[in-house]
Amino acid sequence: MRKSESNSSSIGFDPPHQSDTRTVYIANKFPQHGHYIPQRFADNRIISSKYTIWNFIPKNLFEQFRRIANFYFLIIFLVQLMIDTPTSPITSGLPLFFVITVTAIKQGYEDWLRHKADNEVNGAPVFVVRSGSLVQTRSKNIRVGDIVRVAKDETFPADLVLLSSDRAEGTCHITTASLDGETNLKTHYAVPETAVSQSVSRLESLQAVVECQQPEADLYRYLTDSDQPESSSRTALQCYSTTVLSCRSPDAACSLFSGVAVYTGMESKMALNYKCKSQKRSAVEKSMNTFLIIYLGILLFEAVLSTILKYAWQAENKWDEPFYNQKTDQERNSSQILKFISDFLAFLVLYNFIIPISLYVTVEMQKFLGSFFIGWDLDLYHEESDQKAQVEYVFTDKTGTLTENEMQFRECSINGIKYQEINGKLVPEGMTEDSPDGSVPCLNREEELFLKAVSLCHTVQISYDQTDGPGDPFSHANGFTPQMEYYASSPDEKALVEATKRMGVTFIGSRGENMEIKTFGKSEKYKLLHVLEFDADRRRMSVILQKPSGMCL
Repeated sequence: MRKSESNSSSIGFDPPHQSDTRTVYIANKFPQHGHYIPQRFADNRIISSKYTIWNFIPKNLFEQFRRIANFYFLIIFLVQLMIDTPTSPITSGLPLFFVITVTAIKQGYEDWLRHKADNEVNGAPVFVVRSGSLVQTRSKNIRVGDIVRVAKDETFPADLVLLSSDRAEGTCHITTASLDGETNLKTHYAVPETAVSQSVSRLESLQAVVECQQPEADLYRYLTDSDQPESSSRTALQCYSTTVLSCRSPDAACSLFSGVAVYTGMESKMALNYKCKSQKRSAVEKSMNTFLIIYLGILLFEAVLSTILKYAWQAENKWDEPFYNQKTDQERNSSQILKFISDFLAFLVLYNFIIPISLYVTVEMQKFLGSFFIGWDLDLYHEESDQKAQVEYVFTDKTGTLTENEMQFRECSINGIKYQEINGKLVPEGMTEDSPDGSVPCLNREEELFLKAVSLCHTVQISYDQTDGPGDPFSHANGFTPQMEYYASSPDEKALVEATKRMGVTFIGSRGENMEIKTFGKSEKYKLLHVLEFDADRRRMSVILQKPSGMCL
């Protein structure tokens, strides 16, 4: 029994069930033996809303009374109802009811918009393979194990394991801007044994399972600790983390591909990375809460002091009870502690004007009216300039949204010597390029080997214009054509490959394990044996290549 690698998941047949893993049967073809109990998975509905019809009132009231001011006035209102106070309960209850109602309507409308957006996502049409045919259904009806067919520029309705694509090498290039903000293309690879299974019948007849970890929020972690039974009579398939396509990431570079759903709905990577839908607190509100606590302390101090002074005044014999305030025997015989508490609450209600009930309403109205004053402020208004391109200063913040990083090759170091690009030629720093245009540059062995290494050690792919068709990249006798364009998951790799192309070493393309470059018009083919991906420990990427002569590089 051999454990699989930590960064991969095993696809096999009837793997043992473990509590910390989940078993996904492709096309929901469960085993026939009677002791199998299907696992229960979440449906594919995405829920970003906070409320439902049934819990809106209690949940919204709970959130609103978490505000210090609202909770304070609720206590004052209840005190006015329970004891005899010098003010009417309406003075506190009516404004509080108005504030709570207006806020509830506002939050209810915002949540209705979230429900509307969820319905659009959950009701999006998707194609799945069921009963040997490709059928259209809604995104919310996708189940774990369904084979999903996705076309170009569509979003993934669930977290998928890539089974096949329309590209011969079984690759797919996606962007994950909606997940992590990265707009660069990322390369994902189909399971090798199913990469060419394009037809619906072949995919539906696939007899395999995916043993993977339970859902977790880490976007870049896809692990397993599963075993492949030794008694299995079928070949075990291997799928790595680069075969997992996260939910809502749009496909960018392959026209059609198929994948099996492994995580759906609220168990997908995107849903697990939702931030807690808690009520936001602005800096102004946080500042007000601080002052509210201070004034609440002052209020309690005044109420306690007034109560103590009252009893101190009544304790003196020279002060008689007024004739109009005669007490009953029940009042005279009541507990002194209860009388003290009642008097304390009465003073609390009497002094509650220290914290105005219109506090939050006043702040919101100030924000609303202040926005109009900002719009009317002539000092902030500038007429359209009739002199274009006369801007001297542009002030902006440094964020990825407002900036665009454009990678360009500038310099490199070969054997400790700095080189730079001049007129498409690699020239040592400090020297000028004096060879005639169009001539083949004279490079030594190290310089030529450097350019070849840069043009071969990468994950760059080539996209083809629709008029030219994908075709065989090796059929372009003249090398790189105008209908071909480089794209890569790393802008650094793309910039370096484009630089070697300008210097005469052109990456023509790859097909399966074969790669081709043209060195100053001379075609050279290599066989890709293995790719050592970039990681934080090595801080580099490496490839192992084999020349037609058998020499490995």
